[in-house]
Amino acid sequence: MQSGKPLNNNTFVLPLDAASRRVLPWLAAVGFFMQSLDSTILNTTLPRMALGLGESPLRMQSVVVAYMLTVALLIPLSGWLSDRWGTRRVYLGAIVLFSLGSGLCALSPSLPWLVAARVVQGVGGAFLLPVGRLAILRGFPRAELLKVLAFITVPGLVGPLLGPPLGGWLVEVASWHWVFLINLPVGLLGVVATQRYMPDLRGDGTPFDRAGYALFSLGLVLISLALQGFGEHALGLAAAMALTLAGLAAVAGYWLHAVRVPQPLFSPALFCIPTFSIGVFGNLFSRLGSGAMPFLTPMFLQLGLGWSPSAAGLGMLPLVLGAMLSKLLAVPLIERFGYRTVLVGNTLLLALLIAGFGLIGPATPLWLILLQLSVFGVANSLQFTAMNTLSLGDLDTAHASSGNSLLSVVMQLSMSLGVAAAGALLAAFAAPPPAGSGGMLGTFHATYFCIGAMSALAACIFFQLKPDEGPAPQVAVIDEAG
Repeated sequence: MQSGKPLNNNTFVLPLDAASRRVLPWLAAVGFFMQSLDSTILNTTLPRMALGLGESPLRMQSVVVAYMLTVALLIPLSGWLSDRWGTRRVYLGAIVLFSLGSGLCALSPSLPWLVAARVVQGVGGAFLLPVGRLAILRGFPRAELLKVLAFITVPGLVGPLLGPPLGGWLVEVASWHWVFLINLPVGLLGVVATQRYMPDLRGDGTPFDRAGYALFSLGLVLISLALQGFGEHALGLAAAMALTLAGLAAVAGYWLHAVRVPQPLFSPALFCIPTFSIGVFGNLFSRLGSGAMPFLTPMFLQLGLGWSPSAAGLGMLPLVLGAMLSKLLAVPLIERFGYRTVLVGNTLLLALLIAGFGLIGPATPLWLILLQLSVFGVANSLQFTAMNTLSLGDLDTAHASSGNSLLSVVMQLSMSLGVAAAGALLAAFAAPPPAGSGGMLGTFHATYFCIGAMSALAACIFFQLKPDEGPAPQVAVIDEAG
């Protein structure tokens, strides 16, 4: 084990050798790129993937949800495992599992096998960004952190930019299997680089709240399974309700546990900070709509409007470019109007934009569709930046790590629930199955209207902010994907 100069109660800064200082940021960036690319490349390929597996395209949400939910469940373990086993071993294991899961996905003969392989992939993906970022925090002095962290977030923007068009192109020139196979050579290089350049940094072994983690995870899994099973008609109403109530009981059990132990998984004291409470709950409900869109829109463009996979992938580029543009707007808007005005107004705008996709049809001009995608990208990214900064900006040193971890879990969880909700709505509106493309188009339109209405309700949460409440609007050090 390597140790260094204490930074706080469980973090150490270790001087790195010249080679590790040069390669470590690239290694963390590549891990982030693998995760962000995988989270976007898949959505464009789902219709062709469903065809290859003999499934309905409207039942493919489980492939996305399985990965997101696994990542959400395992994020809290990343710091504890790194403290106990060291950043090198955990990061190496993450790359190996992510690559193994990718290979198993490519070999999957059926949807259940593919979902199981996505869980394996999610186990690795859950640790790629947190452990890479933790190694940066522990290996570089504080004066260099902003520059290095900014560097490793760039792939988080490049991955979503390349993912949709690359996925569409691959399924047209090859097959859907290559969406997963392209991870293997990158993973092999990552294994070699990790063994050579990743420092073996560890903390002081702070106790982990195993009982709290078990209760919290059980609650999330049961609620997600209930929504997923109901949406795919795999569970009846009674079974879905029973799973939901059991999940809520587990979450309540965690809360009662957390107020009685000295070091809970997520401290209830976090919710005594008004901006954190509003930011987290706003994230949870606002991202239900935003999280559904990357899953819903590529399928809508292909199944509803008849676009090819590559055209649908390229059609998603304006959304990503709009998200990049919003980085220039976030700080001036928040400084000028304040968090409450920006978040309430932007939440309602997002809801209208989502519902507006329900008005798009075959006769809609291409330029108007691309414009709507661009505006949605700007508003969506502005929402993420404002919510993340609101949530984390007022946390003190004692609560920063726990608050950041909880926010990351909430972000992943809400996106997985958003995809599950979109899948459930698609299945509901598609029954009985549509006779032609007009019926399929109506299914997507109704789903967009419902997702938009659901998203608008998050404005009620942000309205609880006082007009001048909120931290200075610097951009929070957290990627939009969690």
